[in-house]
Amino acid sequence: MKTINPYLTFNGNCEAAFNFYKSVFGGEFQFIGRFKDMPPMGGKTIPAAEGDKVMHVSLPIGQGSVLMGSDTTASCGHPVTMGNNFSISINATTEAEADKLFGGLSKDGKVTMPMAKAFWGAYFGMFTDKFGINWMVNYDYK
Repeated sequence: MKTINPYLTFNGNCEAAFNFYKSVFGGEFQFIGRFKDMPPMGGKTIPAAEGDKVMHVSLPIGQGSVLMGSDTTASCGHPVTMGNNFSISINATTEAEADKLFGGLSKDGKVTMPMAKAFWGAYFGMFTDKFGINWMVNYDYK
């Protein structure tokens, strides 16, 4: 396994939160993307009112750790409540390892996004394990 990083979910204030974290940790965002920049998925498009919300942001915070986050959108149907506003994100070293981790950790849980090639050039999936913990598994093809 390559790395494990915290992934925080916000209700529209992700950019403000990450600008605050950046002021504390220093550094620069590795990436910041908005929902309006993502291609339609499953025939769905993001409403214009949600387009400027943060789809993904990553901020290196030292020793190989990266703080990541996003806003949620009503159109994606994932409301944020205290307790479900974070995930553990695993970056695997191979696609096979990603499948193994995903399959093992999601057993008896709820898969919210099966492992599949994502538009950003990765193999990615999400689930909640049988204990209620949210996970993301990612393998970067690059």
